[in-house]
Amino acid sequence: MKKKMSSNQEEVSMNFLDHLKELRQKLIYSIIFFLISFIISFYFSQAIFEFLAKPLTSILNEGNGLIYTALQEAFLTNVKVAFFTAAFISFPFLSFQIWSFISPGLLKKEKQVSLPSLIAIPFLFILGAAVVYYVISPIAWKFFLSFQTAQAEGINITLQAKMNEYLSLMMTFIFAFGLAFQLPVVLLLLVRVGVLTIEQLISFRKYSIVLAFVFAAIITPPDPFSQISLALPVIILYEVSILISKFLSKRKKNQDLDNEE
Repeated sequence: MKKKMSSNQEEVSMNFLDHLKELRQKLIYSIIFFLISFIISFYFSQAIFEFLAKPLTSILNEGNGLIYTALQEAFLTNVKVAFFTAAFISFPFLSFQIWSFISPGLLKKEKQVSLPSLIAIPFLFILGAAVVYYVISPIAWKFFLSFQTAQAEGINITLQAKMNEYLSLMMTFIFAFGLAFQLPVVLLLLVRVGVLTIEQLISFRKYSIVLAFVFAAIITPPDPFSQISLALPVIILYEVSILISKFLSKRKKNQDLDNEE
């Protein structure tokens, strides 16, 4: 009996060590992929930065551009661009590694819930970033540039934007909207696993509006335009989540009725 117990304990410990080895291997693969992505991104960092700065540079007066005031600022800005780009590129690969590690231990129902969410996360993040780049940032930059004054009107006030500050602002917007666009995934996942119900989402609607503005005030720069431009999409996404939850709930009920028949 003691021999059997000891052998079972050894099997459990061996399985645990095997899982640790597999996890370490997948982490090593992810780190290597990130480093390769970082090196490639750094090589193209200037072109990537020019792409990110295009919403601003396209509306600046001719001859104006971005400046840097510290000797190392341009280099460090390119490093940040490479890091953000590498993280963006590596996320799907990291997600696949995590999924391949945990999927053998999941039930079929759990796989059906988690796999679509894992696929939707990067697509929704890209959608949020696209909204920032093509919709929000051109409007925001025009609004901020409207505070410039010509010399004939009094004091000559012109923008001299720094590379590092512009990148920080742009990445703040991108990550804020990318995270906000994950709201449907989170809410649908909570509804599917039974943590929340559709009725609770509907009753929580008025509080969600307040929380959307609180979230926007924390994440975005301290100006009303940025906060409103983030809060409104969050409120819309909350309503979309309710509609999708209702649709999936009706479809599930119809499938259950068909199975009973």
